[in-house]
Amino acid sequence: MPNIYFPYLGLSFTIDKVAFSLFGINVYWYGIILTTGIFLGAAMCSHMAKVEGINPDLVIDFLVIDIIFAIIGARIYYVAFKWDYYSQHLNEIINLRQGGIAIYGAIIASVIVAIIYTKIKNINLWQFGDLSACGLLVGQAVGRYGNFVNMEAYGDYTDSLFAMCIIKDQAAHTLTPNILANIVLLDGTEYIQVHPTFFYESTWNIILLILLLIYYKYKKGHGEIFFLYILGYGIGRFWIEGLRTDQLMINGIAASQIVAVISVIIGIIGFILCYKSKSNSAPIS
Repeated sequence: MPNIYFPYLGLSFTIDKVAFSLFGINVYWYGIILTTGIFLGAAMCSHMAKVEGINPDLVIDFLVIDIIFAIIGARIYYVAFKWDYYSQHLNEIINLRQGGIAIYGAIIASVIVAIIYTKIKNINLWQFGDLSACGLLVGQAVGRYGNFVNMEAYGDYTDSLFAMCIIKDQAAHTLTPNILANIVLLDGTEYIQVHPTFFYESTWNIILLILLLIYYKYKKGHGEIFFLYILGYGIGRFWIEGLRTDQLMINGIAASQIVAVISVIIGIIGFILCYKSKSNSAPIS
């Protein structure tokens, strides 16, 4: 009996969140997938560093430092918007093994680290941002499948081509009345049928990466790629977040949608400024 299937695509999956046990400690697929995303993102950053004429070792050194702060930032962002729960369960704040991080928190933390790092290493911040944007998209596209194996970060009910069915009792978060009104029965087992928003976002990230790589050879100033990333990701995230049923909320408004709007504004202004400046200074190697 599959615990996830896609009725209109003919796909089914039986997933155990635990990949294996090592010395009595469970190792989760979520962590494996996120780690894979980090390594693939690092590989993309190293490649783009060569394109920019920057020593790839500087990028790897940055990533070694940044990974820690990105994870901390992602967790702080998530916990902050779930404080009603975590204030009563303080011992769970540092438990990342089953999820509970927010990509916007990781991005904000990474930008702060990048500002400090590039200043110390005398690297053009915006040039560094351009190559980092491509790596971020690779990492995000892969990392979203961690939500898939955790059966979380899904949307409301849908009857579309990409509808995803999850065993009701294994679904990770609160079910809306719309979902509960459209329960699917398969061999006597109840399934919810929802938007696979993890898939939407991963696909959006891949499309955005392709578009940025196409534009890369036409860029006139450092920072254009980074701000196009901020702009493009904000647009996609605003739409996808509106479908999800597990939003982090601020006064009844999804926090990520607010950040997405701010991202779009920053992306547009930043791109225009970088395009006009034509900051083609020689790269630091």
